[in-house]
Amino acid sequence: MKSPVIFLLLLAAAIPCHAQAQAPQTPMPGQILVTGTLADEAGKAAVLARLRELYGAERVVDQIAIGNVAVPANWNAYVHKLIAPNLKLISRGQITVDGNNVSVRGEVANEAQRQQIASDIATSLNPTYIVNNGLRVRAAEAEQGLLDAALDKRIIEFDSGKATITPAGLAILDEMAAVMLKLRGRKVEVIGHTDDTGLRASNVALSQARAEAVRAYLAGKGIVADSVLVSGLGPDRPVASNATADGRARNRRIEFRIAQ
Repeated sequence: MKSPVIFLLLLAAAIPCHAQAQAPQTPMPGQILVTGTLADEAGKAAVLARLRELYGAERVVDQIAIGNVAVPANWNAYVHKLIAPNLKLISRGQITVDGNNVSVRGEVANEAQRQQIASDIATSLNPTYIVNNGLRVRAAEAEQGLLDAALDKRIIEFDSGKATITPAGLAILDEMAAVMLKLRGRKVEVIGHTDDTGLRASNVALSQARAEAVRAYLAGKGIVADSVLVSGLGPDRPVASNATADGRARNRRIEFRIAQ
């Protein structure tokens, strides 16, 4: 069964001046959460209209703030071009537009789609824009299912505020390593996540360090280090509300995804 689409569109303007975007809320399955800071109501209205046209008005959750920000020339027009029909090919996605930097993440059906979407984004912009293609090909359900079953919704625990894996976390990783040894020829992405407590930059760094600690431990269990990709997303992709202790605990997690 295909996973429900949760598309988080983050819009951030370059050189913020006395502007603070709202903290992203947790999107529900199928929702398109759009958040960040724009310079004026006209730009906000244009973005929302385009998204509602593409995905349907009932699915778009508006969390855009208006603030005193500076943007590159024709920035609103370029953002409008980015919101194209091919974005609907992405599941579990996130696109971030920060001044002249565009980053796109998520899953697509095949390598051709992965390359085509990134190419379409790049050609819709002028050469001053930098595009980071973080898209990955959707894993075969059976292989991803092996990883999901081994983790079995458990949380790999770390010492508080550190990248030191607890004994209970190591025991789970022993099971994950046994499964990963069966996935010969496949690369696995280890993704670190945190709750939203504290500074975002610190959380991103901590989630990256924890993902790297997992890779190092797996290497000691016979998993070739080059077959394990790591990334840290900090608090940007929650699976539960950060308003409760239980929700925050669920968001502090390590995710294993088959990579192309």
